Amino acid sequence: MITLLDYGAGNVRSVRNAIRKLGYSVQDVQNPADILNAERLIFPGVGSYGSVMNRLRRDGFVEPLIERIHSDKPVLGICVALQALFEGSEESPGVAGLSILKGQVRRFTESSLSVPQIGWNGVNLHKPSPLFSGYNGEKLYFVHSYRATLEEVDKEWLLTTTNYGEEFVSGVQKGNITAFQFHPEKSGAAGLNILGNYLQATNDESVTVITGRESGTHRETRMAKRVIACLDVRSNDNGDLVVTKGDQYDVRDRGEVRNLGKPVELARRYYEEGADEITFLNITGFRDFPMEDQPMLEVLQRTSENVFVPLTIGGGIREFTDSNGREYTSLDVASEYFRSGADKISIGSDACYTAEEYMKTGKKTGKSSIEQISFVYGAQAVVISVDPRRVYVNKPEDTDHNTIKTAFPGPDGEEYCWYQCTVKGGREGRDLDAVQLAASCEALGAGEILLNCIDKDGTNSGFDFELINHVKSAVTIPVIASSGAGSAAHFVDVFKETNAEAALAAGIFHRKEVPISEVKTALRESGVEIR
Repeated sequence: MITLLDYGAGNVRSVRNAIRKLGYSVQDVQNPADILNAERLIFPGVGSYGSVMNRLRRDGFVEPLIERIHSDKPVLGICVALQALFEGSEESPGVAGLSILKGQVRRFTESSLSVPQIGWNGVNLHKPSPLFSGYNGEKLYFVHSYRATLEEVDKEWLLTTTNYGEEFVSGVQKGNITAFQFHPEKSGAAGLNILGNYLQATNDESVTVITGRESGTHRETRMAKRVIACLDVRSNDNGDLVVTKGDQYDVRDRGEVRNLGKPVELARRYYEEGADEITFLNITGFRDFPMEDQPMLEVLQRTSENVFVPLTIGGGIREFTDSNGREYTSLDVASEYFRSGADKISIGSDACYTAEEYMKTGKKTGKSSIEQISFVYGAQAVVISVDPRRVYVNKPEDTDHNTIKTAFPGPDGEEYCWYQCTVKGGREGRDLDAVQLAASCEALGAGEILLNCIDKDGTNSGFDFELINHVKSAVTIPVIASSGAGSAAHFVDVFKETNAEAALAAGIFHRKEVPISEVKTALRESGVEIR
């Protein structure tokens, strides 16, 4: 029996599902005594450093957790759980950690880096460990803004390191106590293998694991560019939940909603084909349902049973009153999605309204959905979905917005344009440009930009490099390129011509016009780093 330290924060469903997928039973910690009595304990660190530690203290879990670690009873920590082993973190000044390890966890500092680090990176082993039996150097999934430095970790604890602008600590182990900065439950087959090694309870020192130092292959690890499959989900006229795809955001064909498959089945197919992430965009309000019956909750719950890469959910992340008259904040809605299996949430129209208010005063209120969700779950959990379209002008002075000189003049020969943000599925334009929106949302605590392009959507003509470079130059958080992919070559081009961390497609994957495997092969042959 595996015991899971679920303290009520974020997505622990994926860890629970991974344990069950590997053939083990799992039970949750119900009281502090369960921490001490567990045969094997998994501590999934989900959320910001402060929220994790405060919840542990609220439930009386800190002291028994420290006692268990000092007693060398098996513990596996994941992500923020590794950081919690230290005395504190820059993420939450003044909040005390477990103090098993001395020092502070600090934010990535190199100015050229996109922070958070979101995506697939490698690890170098510094000592043998049975947990890495069968590991062949595959990339693993990271999502974090703060890291432990080599200077802060005693050599006897150091297990793995990873490079992201610097070499940082990505794994520690001493005796039966292990913690990873990466998420094994989100790292596909390689991560499940590592997790399975822990669950097998082997401490057999005869297990041979070749470390990078010993084999002479210790080298700088590199981040992979991500290929993301996006599923637009809505109900059709018969009430069935389907994956659809718009043509310039129009999802109907001859009066009927395009039905390109069932969301859970398609997500599993893309995972098996090698997608690095899966994004669900709920393009129906579903306001007639009480919160507990929201259809997307079930989609996430069922998908996370068999899909072990990150899941993002977008659409409807805002305040609302359900059909039973119960009021929900955007944080309430996001929390339900996280508990159902989402790793990140995507905010669209509401982000535009929030950015407009922020730009009026330049002050944070702490009340916006972006701020609230980021504070509790961390910046890496908040994605901003931007839906812009080109507005042409003759010269920059003709508008107050951020313009570019374009290589693709407007209908009357205009050489400049700005990108107007839209809401309500592209139906309404706002007096807000894409750079203003992205920069404002980053300041409010968002951790990633999903950059769509209405002009490119459904054209299969390739991504809008001008838009991507325009926004990328204005933010320090990762950017996902979206809209316009029509071939594997378009993915190669976007990673060669821009610094986007990821690229997303929908229709060409749904219709099997371009398999994900073909995209990965083209990227590999072009020298683009992939997993």
